[in-house]
Amino acid sequence: MKRTTMAATLLLATLPGCSSHKSPPPPPPPAPMAAPVAAPPSGKIDEGTVTGTATVQRIDHKTRHVTLKNPDGTTFTIVAGPEVRNLAQVKKGDVVRVTYHESLAYQVMRAGTANPGVAASTDVSRAPLGGMPSGTVTQTTTVRATIAAIDKSASTVTLRGPKGNLTTIKARDPSKLDAVQVGDLVDITYTEALAVAVERAGK
Repeated sequence: MKRTTMAATLLLATLPGCSSHKSPPPPPPPAPMAAPVAAPPSGKIDEGTVTGTATVQRIDHKTRHVTLKNPDGTTFTIVAGPEVRNLAQVKKGDVVRVTYHESLAYQVMRAGTANPGVAASTDVSRAPLGGMPSGTVTQTTTVRATIAAIDKSASTVTLRGPKGNLTTIKARDPSKLDAVQVGDLVDITYTEALAVAVERAGK
């Protein structure tokens, strides 16, 4: 009887899960978190706005000739084309305000997300019928190039244009070069806008 009991005890001890209790193995250490991927850089390269005014001296509504006087006293005559609405609202003494704005911006995109190329657009707006003449013309040109080389020691980037031409430019902020790599795409956008508005004197 004792032999049978001892044999049963030894047999149970050899079965999985029936041996003496052991502490479970410690959980594996958490995997290290991947470093966040820096967003492709973007920003303005240059930007400027110029505003000028002139005063209406004389207007011929039949021929649409308008004589204007600059702040320095010089005069000049322009022809208001048919695209100028509400010319009948203009009177002597009104002020013509001209604003010119231009900007140059860039946007980096990762390789494989787009293709090199050139795009251009023009947007025109005019005053509603019955109001004072005004309007804007905005022209936008975007050239998408590929980064062909990066020289961090010289803070330069070489771009390959859509037609294969190479242009080397100096980075205004060399730290941005750490966020780009060869093969990335760069959109360089040039925008110029001309706005003309006629205002009553004193406004």
